[in-house]
Amino acid sequence: MDPNIATAVALVEKDDEPGGYRLVNSYQTNRNADPMDLVCLAQQIQKADEFVKATAGGKLTVIAEQIRFLQQQARQILEDAVKHEEFHHVACNFVKIPGKIYHLYRRHSGQRYFSLLSPNEWGSSCPHTFLGSYKLEHDQSWTAFKDVGRRDEEMAMVNKVLNANRQCHTHNAIEQFTAASLSVHSVTKGEPVKDTDKGNETHTDTEPEPEPAKEYVKYV
Repeated sequence: MDPNIATAVALVEKDDEPGGYRLVNSYQTNRNADPMDLVCLAQQIQKADEFVKATAGGKLTVIAEQIRFLQQQARQILEDAVKHEEFHHVACNFVKIPGKIYHLYRRHSGQRYFSLLSPNEWGSSCPHTFLGSYKLEHDQSWTAFKDVGRRDEEMAMVNKVLNANRQCHTHNAIEQFTAASLSVHSVTKGEPVKDTDKGNETHTDTEPEPEPAKEYVKYV
């Protein structure tokens, strides 16, 4: 406990007549048994205050780190959006297909254009400056050729999780359908079905009992 910090200790108010009954000696009832109790109580309160402040400070630090991370993510998303939009406006004489890789060049005039031919396919006769190869994704974004492997691994992992979740739901649906089918089958076969209200077993039959023949009396 820091002796330079004064901690206020709140004690319970004295009541000389609890419940309407006056005490013979309220001092003996309300006095502290040990004079050091107030010191210990003040130390406990100060320690609790320090823990509360440290906990709140730790949580606020985590939130601040998350905010900085989200700001970086937002900045990266905006930069990628600008780059993807620019690539879609690059000169091109063919219809681009998602999933294909295209090669970016710059002419001597400064114009950039996409080509189907890679520098290796051009060989030494490549007439323009090669800027890079990019893959057009199905969401119309562009991925640099060096990052295609990492992007494919990420998408494969996402698809694996989605397929596992879909298979789990399908398996549960099949189990429910099978259970319902077995229940209906047992009823149609006349097998005993337990009566949950009376705890007895009753037999069911799909064919109703024949009704007794009605007698018709002809009045003359």
